[in-house]
Amino acid sequence: MLANRVTLIYVLLMTAVVVASNVLVQYPLSGELFGIALGDLLTYGAFTYPVAFLITDLTNRQFGPRVARRVVAAGFLVAVLFSIGASTPRIAIASGSAFLAGQLLDISVFNRLRRQTWWRAPLIASLIGSVLDTMIFFSFAFAPAFSVFGPNDAFAIEWAPVLGVFTTELPRWISWAMGDFSVKVLVGLVMLLPYGALMSRLMPMPGVEKTA
Repeated sequence: MLANRVTLIYVLLMTAVVVASNVLVQYPLSGELFGIALGDLLTYGAFTYPVAFLITDLTNRQFGPRVARRVVAAGFLVAVLFSIGASTPRIAIASGSAFLAGQLLDISVFNRLRRQTWWRAPLIASLIGSVLDTMIFFSFAFAPAFSVFGPNDAFAIEWAPVLGVFTTELPRWISWAMGDFSVKVLVGLVMLLPYGALMSRLMPMPGVEKTA
């Protein structure tokens, strides 16, 4: 009974993070940093989305990969439904695919590393999951090769200086992906703080580490 209540809390938290990220992704970051217009690279959603990996990892630690996949499935459903209502079909496909693939990879990597030093599993799992998540989302959403999912965004595929400052030019969506991943790495490091603080309170259920 307690496990069901705690799992429900994880599902609700995941749902809140997914909804918040899908709303905040519509708002570009304001200001400049070292001459770079942050609004050209990032949205506020880049700072909230990585929290989903923290929720997945805490669920995995406490209840194991099977329950963690259920929580991810709930988040995936919300991501798809919200994206369909708030964006184009192509963005919805990209968002749902990236979320599902990235989170499932996170679960798998975390499970392999769970018996090592406490910080290795959450950090490495979230970083590897973020790589896959970023690659899938920005490729599906903007790369001309995936125009089968929907029309190309002319502004996204225009060539421009990398990150807005380098002389080398690439399609603008690649700079967006680089900026997004950089933030995920930063937030992934920060998320070690709440993960470490909650470790003693959210102990693995009996048998989880033996069956994982």
